[in-house]
Amino acid sequence: MTTIKIAKGNPTPEELAALIAVVAARAAVPAPAADPDRASNWASYWRNARTPFHPGPGQWRASAHP
Repeated sequence: MTTIKIAKGNPTPEELAALIAVVAARAAVPAPAADPDRASNWASYWRNARTPFHPGPGQWRASAHP
């Protein structure tokens, strides 16, 4: 069981109920599963090798970063 501490203020019972509902809903959502079919960017270099160049002011800064 998790304890929630209100550090400042005096929330109404309705505000506390809304807070608890949001926290409970967030805790109930399962973590997204990793996509086993997709290779990482390191394993598939072509994703970075085939990206188009976008010329423009200041783009030289990003030229070394994929």
